[in-house]
Amino acid sequence: MNIFDGTEMYKWAEDLFPICRSVAGPGNLETLGYIKKIIPNLEINGYKSGTSVYDWKIPKEWHIHAAWIKDEDGNEIINFKDHNLHVLNYSQSVDDLITHDELDKHLFSIPEKENAIPYVTSYYSKSWGFCIEDSKRKRLDSNKKFHVYIDSEFVDGEMNYGEYFVEGKSNKEIFLSTYICHPSMANNELSGPIVTAALAREISKRDNFYSYRFVFLPETIGSIAYISSNIKRMKKDIIAGFMVTCVGDNKNLSYLPSRDGNTLSDKAALHVLKNIDANFKKYKWIHRGSDERQYCAPGVDLPIASIIRSKYGEYPEYHTSEDDLNFISRDGLQESAHIFLKTIQAIENNSILRSNFICEPMLGKRGMYPSNSTLETQKEVQVMMDLISYADGTNDLIDIANLIEQPVWVLYELVNRLLDNKILQEII
Repeated sequence: MNIFDGTEMYKWAEDLFPICRSVAGPGNLETLGYIKKIIPNLEINGYKSGTSVYDWKIPKEWHIHAAWIKDEDGNEIINFKDHNLHVLNYSQSVDDLITHDELDKHLFSIPEKENAIPYVTSYYSKSWGFCIEDSKRKRLDSNKKFHVYIDSEFVDGEMNYGEYFVEGKSNKEIFLSTYICHPSMANNELSGPIVTAALAREISKRDNFYSYRFVFLPETIGSIAYISSNIKRMKKDIIAGFMVTCVGDNKNLSYLPSRDGNTLSDKAALHVLKNIDANFKKYKWIHRGSDERQYCAPGVDLPIASIIRSKYGEYPEYHTSEDDLNFISRDGLQESAHIFLKTIQAIENNSILRSNFICEPMLGKRGMYPSNSTLETQKEVQVMMDLISYADGTNDLIDIANLIEQPVWVLYELVNRLLDNKILQEII
């Protein structure tokens, strides 16, 4: 039974979808405020505008109030209030009557997707523009003038982010990161924060060995800023971690490794995916594109990998208005949360195991060998004997599960029984 409620998670997406988010601005704070209702102990912090973070600088907040295009007769072409992708993100103000040719220089559309609005940004250079369906763009009268209006401002403030820490028995951490900087897109934006919030709420209820840290921040500049102020702790404490993005649809699963490709994160995720969906698509590090770029960067070198569904840049709806609430599903969100939890549990339950016996232990006198031998009991005993056989002090539980071709989660109870009966011991 899945412990996550896909209907509830989808409702979160419906509530968050209309908010106009960006790198910094009121939409991000509103989004974090909503997530705080799901995770009451979420801490909302910020980096002040103008702060230097490595080779970057925190931008000013972008406040967008209104935007539209009308022809010279007053007929409205597009309006920001109808869809917040209609404005080039981080556009400066403009109020002017211009020719069709001049307007065309500030329009963005996708000829191959004539009814989709593209998502385009200009965070770090002054510009303005509108994003429009190509079908509408083609219908514009080249003989007319057009009134372009954008009411926006750049404000010295903060680039906000959210952080939630769940303390475990160990100060070693499992780290999950997602981003909150895209406006109305469902899979590429909202699925990550929603699945992460659901995971955080569930993890907080559990008796965890490891500590957990969940961060909700703007992509790229947000992770760079966070690393710049936390790198020593992160390098010391993080043993595994994942980027959570593009996890809302119910299509095939996919995987992007850490730069190292052989971390605990990689091992656990690949094992879980292989045993849930043998047809999952495996990408290479050269196909990266989200904040794993920063967490795995040279000098940072964290073990951060990505479990994804339809990968960013790989599905036709990506960075367009077609990445809407119809693209994601209740089942997709729910199953993604379930897969991340299974991966986390694999890490929680993982340890190096060693048998306490020379040759096979006598299981019957410990009540661990069936009194009647059937085909079914023989299979159960074979799994147990295979597990013991590979418990030589060099293999951890995920290694053993791979070697004996069993999902690691079917071994948890068996390992506990073998530990309780002192047949195995954990090597720290």
